[in-house]
Amino acid sequence: MRVGQGFDAHRFREGGRLVLGGVAIPYPRSLEAHSDGDVLVHALCDALLGAAGLGDIGRHFPDTDASLTGIDSRILLRKVVVLIGSQGLSIANVDLTVVAQEPRIAPFIETMRETIAADLQTQASAVNVKATTTEHLGFTGRGEGIAAFAVVLLDEQR
Repeated sequence: MRVGQGFDAHRFREGGRLVLGGVAIPYPRSLEAHSDGDVLVHALCDALLGAAGLGDIGRHFPDTDASLTGIDSRILLRKVVVLIGSQGLSIANVDLTVVAQEPRIAPFIETMRETIAADLQTQASAVNVKATTTEHLGFTGRGEGIAAFAVVLLDEQR
């Protein structure tokens, strides 16, 4: 078995479309990024790549690549799943945490789980998504952005 962990954070910007865990969240601000800014999926990609010993998201999908501007992060996730599969690895489970003072994430968690599970080609029961605040501490607590953490467990196929 292999363990990987990932982290990502993006600052808010006015307008745009907020996407977390592949799900559009109604909110007047979005996350500033080269892609769609989905911090949860970015953290997951990093955790998967790390567990597989394949570097990180920036190595595979650099922000200097103009073809990736505004890309749906779920496309990147599906490409990562292919990469880890080519290494003889399969997903045992993933545990994801969104850190945000706002917006409220709880109403979207089940949809995020199902969306991510579909992209990972696994059961929703292998995907856990949770959300927390920092009780108004730090950049997330001041409402300046959102952060996400991911932990994954991969199985080596024999």
